[in-house]
Amino acid sequence: MTRRTMHNSHVSRPTAETEDVLIVGGGPAGLTAAQYLARFRHRVLVIDAGDPRAALIPTSHNCPGFPEGISGADILDRLRRHATLYGATLVEGQVYSLAPAYRGFVAETSIGAIRTRKVFMATGITDTTPVIPRLREAIAAGVVRLCPVCDGYEAIDQNIAVVGHDERALKEAIFLSRFTPLITVLGSDASDFSPSTRRAARARGIVIGDALDTLCPTADGCEAILKDGTSSRFDAIYLALGCKVHSQLAEVVGARCCEEGYVTVDEHQQTSIQGMYAIGDVVKALNQIAVAFGQAAIAASHAHSELESERTGFADQPSQRT
Repeated sequence: MTRRTMHNSHVSRPTAETEDVLIVGGGPAGLTAAQYLARFRHRVLVIDAGDPRAALIPTSHNCPGFPEGISGADILDRLRRHATLYGATLVEGQVYSLAPAYRGFVAETSIGAIRTRKVFMATGITDTTPVIPRLREAIAAGVVRLCPVCDGYEAIDQNIAVVGHDERALKEAIFLSRFTPLITVLGSDASDFSPSTRRAARARGIVIGDALDTLCPTADGCEAILKDGTSSRFDAIYLALGCKVHSQLAEVVGARCCEEGYVTVDEHQQTSIQGMYAIGDVVKALNQIAVAFGQAAIAASHAHSELESERTGFADQPSQRT
């Protein structure tokens, strides 16, 4: 295989260039899959829209191997360098459409038409957020937080609020109660919380506050202004408002998705469409970088075996030993 250098953005490529694998999305899942597949000596192209969710991480203290913590930007930079070191091509761009074709797929993209044997959907999710001034700055400062699994430990004994609706918000508050007893749940309206949710919250010492009007990040926390005109200060705000799953491209091809929009996969991370895999947050699982790594390794190893079987008639199944 001829190795190719990294391209940072909008590369001019021949029409209908053929790849072994096209990976849509350049977050931790997509980049890890690219590294594996490139080391298996396949032609790999990653097309990324340029706004991975992981880039929002100010500092992660639960990413394996980085006990001092590591930022999302640093994780992504290391993964990009790792993938391109072995010949994967990374470009910034858009995939507009995808359709089955003879022995694979054809993708219409911002860099031209791409023919590919396999497709990896690593398109992720976008968290639903309220209108907050300087939201990205607030996330970077740890004032607004998106993942209690990632940084619940950092909330120990802090005064925090969970913004969300009914059971979803209560579940997040209950999870966080392991780290702090100072938890208030805020919704956009008093009707956001059922009587059963209110009883469950009281039983655990979780306060359900009045209806939220506005959140205003401050130098040392966040001020929640309620609809009755009063305000409360919190050390941090956790958002439990759900997310938008970016599975539209997979759905157009006919891949099965669950009611929430996540792409359905088998034990190899393969979708209901032969030759199409889904990894990372676009699959319903624990939204963690460590999980994305594992899904990418599983999918890449299976895709390699399938590609070898198609080429030689003999499945090159990787050993299960490390």
